[in-house]
Amino acid sequence: MTRVFTLLFLICAIAATPAARAQLGVPTPNVPAVGDVLGQARDRIGDSLEHPLQDARRLQVRDLLRTHRRELEADPDGQPIVRSQIIALGMSAAALEHARVQGFTVVRTDALDETTSMVTLRAPQGLSTRRALRRLQELDPAGTYDFDHIHLESGAAPSIPAFAQSGAARGPRIGLIDSGVGANVAAQRAFAGNAPVVGAHGTAIAGLISTAAPGAQIFAADIYGGAPTGGASSALARALAWLADEGVAVINVSLVGPRNRVVEAMVTRMAGRGFIIVAAVGNDGPAAAPLFPAAYNGVVGVTGVDARDRVLIEAGRGAHVDFAALGMHGRVRGTSYAAPIIAACLAGALTAPSTVNAQSAITALRAQAHDLGARGRDEVYGYGLIAAR
Repeated sequence: MTRVFTLLFLICAIAATPAARAQLGVPTPNVPAVGDVLGQARDRIGDSLEHPLQDARRLQVRDLLRTHRRELEADPDGQPIVRSQIIALGMSAAALEHARVQGFTVVRTDALDETTSMVTLRAPQGLSTRRALRRLQELDPAGTYDFDHIHLESGAAPSIPAFAQSGAARGPRIGLIDSGVGANVAAQRAFAGNAPVVGAHGTAIAGLISTAAPGAQIFAADIYGGAPTGGASSALARALAWLADEGVAVINVSLVGPRNRVVEAMVTRMAGRGFIIVAAVGNDGPAAAPLFPAAYNGVVGVTGVDARDRVLIEAGRGAHVDFAALGMHGRVRGTSYAAPIIAACLAGALTAPSTVNAQSAITALRAQAHDLGARGRDEVYGYGLIAAR
């Protein structure tokens, strides 16, 4: 990624050269306006970086699979999954018994709410993960089954930032699903290991939430735990269930991954109960396919802009973009760092889960948005820019 941003800087410098020559008194016939030059340069940069940005994520996935080949493998689309593991929702007792007869082992069962449990299954020895998924779907067509996909952070943090929060905070309650947080937050729980493991990314997100919503009560769910299988869909679903049980109405997820049927079903259930899930749209570039959870229906997708209110060149685009916020804060950059600003704003208007109040909070935020780009909602900035309070 460092090479990508170096290329970005050099191209911007070259694009600005005609304006510099004009200031030095050198004749510049037929030179377009500075704004046109920069606009054209940004378009060229976007075209030139389209593949490097997507390649950067592919390299990240490749390195992850290579480093943890015993625990992880790729699904048919090349996305990282937990090896030999399948997750299921709505699995009947009969379906579970059929699975056991077929040689599947129940790794764990988690109650996600009063009526729904998630079962994590281990495929029998000698059966590939892909075939295991197909077999379970054939045994129980009415159930919801998928791989246990891995979610990655939507923007890197170079080091653990300084962040401190008082446990006596009395501000809005905000959920954070990420790495462990190095701060005295309202509550913190591990979903990938025995105890939370402090990470730079989660701590940076928590710091931005605390800045945008002073006194915020942060409920942090660590779904990484320093484990090779950290960021798994099963951990994400359990973290969502915990925050729902705690009554935390607004939840920030600055992570990206492929579509997962189990996570999607969980997100749909929570949206139907009046929770708001805010997610970063990702940094794979403007031509990349939508990433999740931001692209699920009912999720508030957030893109990032720079200090001049220009969309980050690496930000994803599409119909799932709802709002834009500042995505550059000191040494950190990416849509990860824009999402918590939106989450903080919504949490101030939604103190408890409510379908009516959740929609009202989102509608009110749309009215506050500063329209950027094409008039009205667009696939670059969504409804527009929301500034941190």
